[in-house]
Amino acid sequence: MKNKNKNKKKTKNRHNYYSDIEEQSHPTRRKKPRATPGRLWVKDRSGAWWDECNSPEFPEQEFRKAFRMGRATFDSICDELNSVIAKEDTTLRNAIPVRQRVAVCLWRLATGDPLRIVSKRFGLGISTCHKLVLEVCSAIKTVLMPKYLQWPNEDSLSKLKNEFESVSGIPNVVGSMYTSHVPIIAPKISVAAYFNKKHTERNQKTSYSITVQGVVDPKGVFTDVCIGWPGSMNDDQVLEKSALFQRANNGGLPKGVWIVGGSGYPLMDWVLVPYSQHNLTWTQHAFNDKIGEVQKIAKDAFERLKSRWCCLQKRTEVKLQDLPVVLGASCVLHNICELRDEEMDPDLKFDLVDDEMVPQVALRSMTSMKARDAIAHNLLHHGLAGTSFFN
Repeated sequence: MKNKNKNKKKTKNRHNYYSDIEEQSHPTRRKKPRATPGRLWVKDRSGAWWDECNSPEFPEQEFRKAFRMGRATFDSICDELNSVIAKEDTTLRNAIPVRQRVAVCLWRLATGDPLRIVSKRFGLGISTCHKLVLEVCSAIKTVLMPKYLQWPNEDSLSKLKNEFESVSGIPNVVGSMYTSHVPIIAPKISVAAYFNKKHTERNQKTSYSITVQGVVDPKGVFTDVCIGWPGSMNDDQVLEKSALFQRANNGGLPKGVWIVGGSGYPLMDWVLVPYSQHNLTWTQHAFNDKIGEVQKIAKDAFERLKSRWCCLQKRTEVKLQDLPVVLGASCVLHNICELRDEEMDPDLKFDLVDDEMVPQVALRSMTSMKARDAIAHNLLHHGLAGTSFFN
């Protein structure tokens, strides 16, 4: 019994050594001055890998694989964030350079690796890496989001209408909308609200999540996002909580424009969705075919988002209150990559699976029902509707 207690005490001391090694808030207690796993861990801290990546001789393809973007895009982001995240050297230590700060954040988002792995990769402390990720994500939200993720102005809306119509033949569409789920560790409070029933049933494993609702343009660039509502909420419930919903209902959208959504959204004066009832007519089938082409743009954008930033694919160490900032930064970085035509590595492709549930009140406006019927009729009458449903 005494030996067991003695071993427990040694284990506890060693654990304290690991967790406090960065802060060095108190000396570790060891009976003999011998090498320990803790000392080896300190000696292994090396920034050699990052120094190699940061070298001009480092292959562009390898750099792109590590950070999901080319060096030119990486440099541009560093330049734009420099004034916000740069720190000055002190008499005690040199400040971590801006490029390394951004690299830590991008690597963490790209791989979803635990902080202890990121720490070893960059030769920095675990708590330092954690702090850097949050600081850079916050800077992205503050500095880059207003520039790269914003609702289009009147001139841009007119251009979007033409681009979407060329895709589907449906007039006055200004956005494609989709809601995806990001898995999380079960929170300590309000756990039932974050329980994802559909994912749990499909995966045969208890799942918790938060939602990300996004509207994209024809290129798959986000123009609006709503992040952080609990995973138990359906698409229509998330929509009603969003700033987009408030903007639209308060006259913030031009009259007659549409945002296309899936069957999980209600049909409204500004939200256009497929027919979801049984025994559809040919006209309704044809309409669903064409609106599906618009829906696919948003879903594909979310697939690329999660393929690039693997942290969105699996449960993360990020605290629930910090997730909206991290996920918002991921959406901004996605936009930058899309706008700069950054190629996606095919090996990173992530198959997106989200469950749509038809809302209890699927029709919110008789006017919108008549407008949808008119669009469906015109598509078929003018030969713009697809015919895949005949095959």
